[in-house]
Amino acid sequence: MSLKENLTKIKDQIRETENETKNPGKVKLIAVTKTRDFQTINKAYECGVTSIGENRVQEAESKFESFQNMPGLEKRFIGHLQSNKVKRCLALFDTIDSVHSLKIAKKINNHLTQENRKIKSLLEVNMSGDEQKQGFSPENIDDLILTISLEPLGVEGLMTIGPVSRNEKETRKAFSDLRKLKEKLNKEIKKESLRELSMGMSGDFKIGIQEGSTMVRVGTALFGKRN
Repeated sequence: MSLKENLTKIKDQIRETENETKNPGKVKLIAVTKTRDFQTINKAYECGVTSIGENRVQEAESKFESFQNMPGLEKRFIGHLQSNKVKRCLALFDTIDSVHSLKIAKKINNHLTQENRKIKSLLEVNMSGDEQKQGFSPENIDDLILTISLEPLGVEGLMTIGPVSRNEKETRKAFSDLRKLKEKLNKEIKKESLRELSMGMSGDFKIGIQEGSTMVRVGTALFGKRN
């Protein structure tokens, strides 16, 4: 199938799953463009993709110079952010969707304060407990609340990656637990400041939407397997 056909299929699946949950039009598709070249990304943009996710700052720097003639394209950082790359990341991206610790959040916040600007962000939570994954522990409520309170770091919601096992029951539980964590945090801070949930990738985005996701990150299902 062509990229355009893949995109149409994914959008149809998103719409169908939204309708099942009686929450239509709420889910944003983020095209994961890690290792994809400019020509492929430009074709996706021409087909209607309006939001992309990149995992590496250095790779994004080499690509984004070509994006000047792509107005309205939202660029989201979704990878592991190292402390020494925070300033470069902020210069490139519209959002940071993978703030994984209070330490890195404070680093981002300090740079934003110095630059007198704001940025939207999501906190990455390790719901599956996989040791190889980064993210806040869901039990560490104090650090989560403290990070949410940081300004000008505008925390809008939470993000998680499904379990390595790809077991449907385990995946659904991880996504459901993230939704419940969002609700708990909103009660703790006494306002509905957390609105977004980024859950679901190519193999499990329908489960994510069923469990309340407002964003799905899709790469392989859209572009095909990486070489």
